[in-house]
Amino acid sequence: MSVNEIGEFIGAFLILVGSIFSVISAIGIIRFPDVYTRAHAATKSSTLAVLLALSGAFIYIWFSDAFISVRVISGILFVFITAPVSGHLIIRAAYRSKVKLADSTIEDELKPVLEKEN
Repeated sequence: MSVNEIGEFIGAFLILVGSIFSVISAIGIIRFPDVYTRAHAATKSSTLAVLLALSGAFIYIWFSDAFISVRVISGILFVFITAPVSGHLIIRAAYRSKVKLADSTIEDELKPVLEKEN
């Protein structure tokens, strides 16, 4: 096996693992009981899935075409920065809009902090 074939294999493997994480994320979004846990599944595992898939695409393109794609790198950076921020803002807006927690939630650690501020 040449170095290019190994690089292409690593890229394809990362794309496959990213696809698996994407399916796991979709299952979490469907199965979790409330908006908070769904947003957690959507931001954490989906971010990892997209980062793995884009990293795999970058490595594959790099080894197969000997080309460094700035667009893929900028896509990786964009997802890495915006996905956690958007997830945080969605959860914060839901909490401040008084969206109810799931019945299985044991403790609300944010409630006493917000009551103390007001």
